[in-house]
Amino acid sequence: MKIFVGIIMSKAKKPKVEQVDDAGLALYNHLYQSCNILRGCGVTADEYKTYLFPLMFMKRISDVYDEEYKEAMEESDNDEEYAKMSDSHRFQIPQGCHWSDIRETTFDVGSKIHRSMRKIESSNPKTLYGIFSDFDEASWTNKEKLPDENLINLVEHLSMIKLDNKSVSADVMGQAYEYLIKKFADDTKESAGEFYTPRAVVKLMIMFLDPKAGESIYDPACGTGGMLIESMNHVEDSKLVLGKLYGQESNLTTASIARMNLFLHGCNDFHIARGDTLRNPLFLNNGMLQTFDCVVANPPFSLEKWGAEKWASDPYGRNIYGTPSDKNGDFAWLQHMIASMDTVHGRMGVILPQGVLFKKEFKDLRKKMLDANKLEAIVQLAGNLFYGTQLAPCILFFRNGKSDSTVRFVDASQIFKKGRAQNFMLDEHVCQIFDYLTRDDEVSEISKDVLLTEIDQETFELNVSKYVTIVFVDDTPPYAEVLEELKRNVEETKRLESEIIRMIKEGGFLDE
Repeated sequence: MKIFVGIIMSKAKKPKVEQVDDAGLALYNHLYQSCNILRGCGVTADEYKTYLFPLMFMKRISDVYDEEYKEAMEESDNDEEYAKMSDSHRFQIPQGCHWSDIRETTFDVGSKIHRSMRKIESSNPKTLYGIFSDFDEASWTNKEKLPDENLINLVEHLSMIKLDNKSVSADVMGQAYEYLIKKFADDTKESAGEFYTPRAVVKLMIMFLDPKAGESIYDPACGTGGMLIESMNHVEDSKLVLGKLYGQESNLTTASIARMNLFLHGCNDFHIARGDTLRNPLFLNNGMLQTFDCVVANPPFSLEKWGAEKWASDPYGRNIYGTPSDKNGDFAWLQHMIASMDTVHGRMGVILPQGVLFKKEFKDLRKKMLDANKLEAIVQLAGNLFYGTQLAPCILFFRNGKSDSTVRFVDASQIFKKGRAQNFMLDEHVCQIFDYLTRDDEVSEISKDVLLTEIDQETFELNVSKYVTIVFVDDTPPYAEVLEELKRNVEETKRLESEIIRMIKEGGFLDE
């Protein structure tokens, strides 16, 4: 489905997920306070997004509509009929479905919200089809879980802020929304991996792929759209990626969040498809896979029952290296993405667990993959960077039309900042790893260029540690020095003990 819409006319700048400016942080804080209302009636952390994101988006649409109405009235010398014309508005809001109508509702508030959202969808079929209906009706109408009183409080809390263009720019709106996505990921931990990729890792991948104005970017497991948004930011002007952003996502709610995320970041034209990419890819040209300049994804790790039974005779020709086991879909994702690269300019980056690099079950697949000479680089990341797993994943970069037969291996496993529960990468770490990836020379103990003929021809293992050797320097001091230092410490301890006893006696706290 093609989306062409513009909530915001201003230029979208690079959002900083970890470093939000004052306006974005203030908006985020107000929005996140909504969770206290939800929490008070038993809504769990992984359900916050189900309520807050669609309400926030509906409030934005209503406030923008009011802003456009006011502008049209001023332009037409208060011609109300003109101000209500569809050409005066980006979105149509049916009678009785405006945010103000929600505020006036005191009974069956959830039902009113849900009906209004569905009517707004049907009134904007080319732009908003399905964007609200993916949020379960039962979630809004279950009064035991979310009584009218709590919903009224939630609506009133959101009504305290204006979300029109003049009050909140695309930059600020996008920042706050993206920061909420990250915060919900922090709150839910284990279940967050399916919809959130650490933005520093995303930034590294997009920097290396370097999408240009006019090039197409595709994420076959797009989650909340973070990689597509970072691609747009990299190009630095949303107008330069019009119609060039493509994503597919199997989780219907997450797909809707991705669309909202792109809208609120000021993206005016994008394509988000909902469905199972491996079983039913939805971006096709004349029955064949559509190809793209940049393909990037963080697909579900080691996905089971992904559809291997049909892969051997895949009608789209994606089994280029073979059919993986139905117990692990990592190489299925990898092959789908390679098949989706433009034959001339195509390049690709994918995050996968390390097992693809060394597991025996993938040996033949790795051999054929190396024979094709598309693999450009492998980056070993630190552990505990991703929600839901403490494992250290890797990034594989591919490119069509490579000019040499080498693979650059980069060990970035020690490049991170340690956190109490989760490790993370800073911008300086991203720049550091990017430098190791792109500089002409190798860096001892960090990066190594390996010819395909130098890859182990028995196992075709691609473990970074197999090719990037860390030299451990024994800096243990001689035994005699250690013994002498121990003696000095013992003597100093005895002296301090005697001094403390003397002071206690002089103070009268200890009898002779």
